Amino acid sequence: MTESVAIVGAGLIGRAWAMIFARAGWDVRLFDPAAGVAEAAIPLCAEGLRTLAAHDLCADPAAAAGRIRAAGTLAAALDGVAFVQENGPERLEVKRSLFADLDAAAPREAVIASSSSAIRCSLFTEDLPGRARCLIGHPVNPPHLIPLVEISGAPWTAPDALDRARQVYEQIGQVPITVLKEIEGFILNRLQGALLAEAFRLASEGYVTPQDLDKTVADGLGLRWSFMGPFETIELNAPGGIADYCARYTGFYKSLAADPAPPSVYEAPATEAILANWRPPTDLPARMNRRDSRLAALRAHKASRKD
Repeated sequence: MTESVAIVGAGLIGRAWAMIFARAGWDVRLFDPAAGVAEAAIPLCAEGLRTLAAHDLCADPAAAAGRIRAAGTLAAALDGVAFVQENGPERLEVKRSLFADLDAAAPREAVIASSSSAIRCSLFTEDLPGRARCLIGHPVNPPHLIPLVEISGAPWTAPDALDRARQVYEQIGQVPITVLKEIEGFILNRLQGALLAEAFRLASEGYVTPQDLDKTVADGLGLRWSFMGPFETIELNAPGGIADYCARYTGFYKSLAADPAPPSVYEAPATEAILANWRPPTDLPARMNRRDSRLAALRAHKASRKD
C-alpha cells in the first residue's frame, strides 16, 4: 500500500521534500496557506524531477511528478497521511500556531516533523496533546541533492516516533542522523557556524581574500569532507589514529579554541571589509543552477560507489 505524506509549505524546501517523497513512491499532498502557491509548485517539482533524472537520480520523473497533488486546505492535505513534513517560516510564533493546527488535524499515528533550521522542538510542542509524535527533521538546502536530515526530538518525543522518522527518511533515500540531546542549531549548523565565523575573521582582518578562502574549502577541506568526516580525517592523518593525532597536533587547536572568532565578525566593519573585496555574481540564477548541477553530479558519483 502506497503511503501518503503531507508537505506543509510549498517554498523551496517544501518543493524539494515533495520531489524526494514522490521519487520514492509516496503520494504527496502539497499545501501552502498562500493562495495559488501549492498549485504553482507542481510544474516546478516536475521540472526538478526531470533534472534529477538527467543525473540518474530519479528513475521515472513523470510518474513521480504524477504523485504530487496540491491540497486546497490543510485538512485535505492531512487526511489519512502517515507522515507530515512542515516547512513554515523560521519564527517561533509561527511554529507554535502551525504545530497546534497540525497536531489537532493529523491522524493520531502520523509523525509530525519540522524542517526547522535552528529552533528546538521543545519550544513549540510542549503544550500539544500529541507532543510525543513531534520532532525536527532538519534538511540541508537543497534537500533533493544533499541527503542529510537531522532528527531531533524534545525530551517528551517518543522513541518510536524518532525511530519511525529515521526509517522513513532512510526509505526515501535521505541520510538521517540523530541528535541525541536537544541543542540550538542542531549539529550541521553548529559545525558550519564554527567554520563560517573563522572565515569571516580571516577575510575581514586581511589574512586572505574571500575568493581564496572559498578555494581553501572547495579545493582543500571540501574534497575529503565530501566522503569522510573530521573524525575519520584525523584518524587517517596520524599513525596511531585519533589518540595519536591529539597528542601530536592539538596544541595549536587548543590555542585557537581559547580565542574563538567573536560575534562582531558578522557586523560592520568586518562585513564591510569582506564586501569591499567580494565580487558578487551578476548571473545569480545561473550560478544556482550550476551549483545544483554539480551537486547532482557529485551525489550521483557517491551513489555509484558503495565502498
